[in-house]
Amino acid sequence: MKRSSQSYQIALTAIAVAFAAGALTLGTYVDVLLGAGYVIAVFALMAPLAKDYLWGASLGFLAVLLLTFLFCGFSFLTLVPYAVFFGLHPIVNYLQRKYVKKRPLFLLCEGGKAIWFDLAMWLSFHLLAGVLGFTEAFWYDTVIRYFFLILFVGGTLIFFVYDAVVFYAQRCVNAVMRRLRK
Repeated sequence: MKRSSQSYQIALTAIAVAFAAGALTLGTYVDVLLGAGYVIAVFALMAPLAKDYLWGASLGFLAVLLLTFLFCGFSFLTLVPYAVFFGLHPIVNYLQRKYVKKRPLFLLCEGGKAIWFDLAMWLSFHLLAGVLGFTEAFWYDTVIRYFFLILFVGGTLIFFVYDAVVFYAQRCVNAVMRRLRK
């Protein structure tokens, strides 16, 4: 019996949303797991993209935000990094991989994404510093003194490593999803 393409897309996206929302919800309740929740949520939403379901991944991103917002007691501050960068990054990578073929345009896209990452981390740090208790940490004064140097040099280097890992992870998810029958 052949499955309907739309029902398969909905089911695949729903499973990805369930994993992503569960990981982010757990991360909002346990501060140590917040970064892992972001990463698991990013990897979960790569499954619809592996089957070229761009609308499924886009609507799944919004569903993850809404469900996690409801499950974590309306605490939006901990979802800001996911909302402004991490949730959208795999979708942007998918569009870049699909439509950008020339090397100079690819490098321009990478530079734009690096700036986007730095601005998202700047916003996240300033919103979450008090919530996560960074302002009382012994290293906070030093980091604030050299904040923009740390952010734009270190953050950009971290972004290029992270972006390469996400491209590789998408290829791995694509290989796993090819084994699943449609």
